[in-house]
Amino acid sequence: MRVMTLISKKIEAVQGDITTLEIDAIVNAANTSLLGGGGVDGAIHRAAGPELLRECRTLGGCPTGEAKITKAYKLPSRYVVHTAGPVWRGGKKEEDTLLKNCYLNSLSLCQQNKIKTIAFPGISTGVYRFPKERAAQIAVTTVSGFLKNNTFPKKVIFVCFSDQDLLIYQKTRNYSGNHG
Repeated sequence: MRVMTLISKKIEAVQGDITTLEIDAIVNAANTSLLGGGGVDGAIHRAAGPELLRECRTLGGCPTGEAKITKAYKLPSRYVVHTAGPVWRGGKKEEDTLLKNCYLNSLSLCQQNKIKTIAFPGISTGVYRFPKERAAQIAVTTVSGFLKNNTFPKKVIFVCFSDQDLLIYQKTRNYSGNHG
């Protein structure tokens, strides 16, 4: 990790590679099949090894906005939380709600499994074309709200692909309304 930005006491943003984090869980911005793809999804599957794909085949996919959990296999994290984000269609197909649900359902799995640390990529901001600033605002607001009312996770990390993506989170924290 190169640069870290503290958003609140429990939330930070970093620029780096999510597959290298030694934490309890990382989130895979998956497609609904859970059988691998490009971007973060492909990188996680490659780093975890073929056992991840074998386990994902047993899950029956994942509807958009939902989340499922697997072991992490060869990754340094303990778990992978898979969530299928929405494809951006101009904001008229409940994309904001579906993206918020990706975060809420992933965080609910943390609560259920007593996962202390979790890292999120920019869900839906790659090939699914969700506007990055809008996605970051939804992510920070949703996570901040969840952490106020739940014991787990203890820490959330937003892992940004580029310096420009990190800058978006640095700006977003100023508008999150939660600095505690």
